[in-house]
Amino acid sequence: MKPKEILSNTPLTDEDVHGVFSYETPLRPDAFEKDDDLKIELIEKHFREIMHVLGMDLSDDSLKGTPHRVAKMYVKEVFSGLNPSSKPTSKLFDNKYNYDQMLVEKDITFYSHCEHHFVPIYGKAHVAYFSSGKVIGLSKINRIVQYFSKRPQVQERLTVQIAEELKKLLNTEDIAVVMDAKHMCVSSRGVGDTNSQTGTAHFSGKFNDQAVRSEFLNYVNSSASK
Repeated sequence: MKPKEILSNTPLTDEDVHGVFSYETPLRPDAFEKDDDLKIELIEKHFREIMHVLGMDLSDDSLKGTPHRVAKMYVKEVFSGLNPSSKPTSKLFDNKYNYDQMLVEKDITFYSHCEHHFVPIYGKAHVAYFSSGKVIGLSKINRIVQYFSKRPQVQERLTVQIAEELKKLLNTEDIAVVMDAKHMCVSSRGVGDTNSQTGTAHFSGKFNDQAVRSEFLNYVNSSASK
């Protein structure tokens, strides 16, 4: 699905919106009382039990280290975005050139995990903004996308989280975020559709103007991004 195709007049059902009513990731108040080492220890224990229930032989050389590898991967890598201490610091710079047109960074690769089945979501993010006097280093946009991706997610929430973070950092409402992704919960299980993609978008400020939005989407869909 191309970004320009994501806007539809088709009504959404309760199943379509996945129960997403807030852009905050649902976390318990005590989410960070345990340190990473303890979390790894506990996840390893429980994942070992899952493998045992599935009938796996954990004495096998290929499997005996799997519970620890999975636990470490969850805490230190694929779900590290749950921890605020992993949030990237973003230095802003004065817009010395008085650049007043949109700045676009497209085709940002991201990997996340569906919070309903804990299987991968992966794709491309496209981000644009108009400077309100400050600009952000381009690599920091990538890091922001990656930070919010590294947690159990739904794509709708992920899109809005990235947009809201950029609004706060850049002190502007002139933000656009479009995301195209493949969901392994669709392709590797259930309906088993390996061709479909999911598109989501957040437009605010100047991007609510149809001409500005079209300029952004045309650039994202240009042949240079293929």
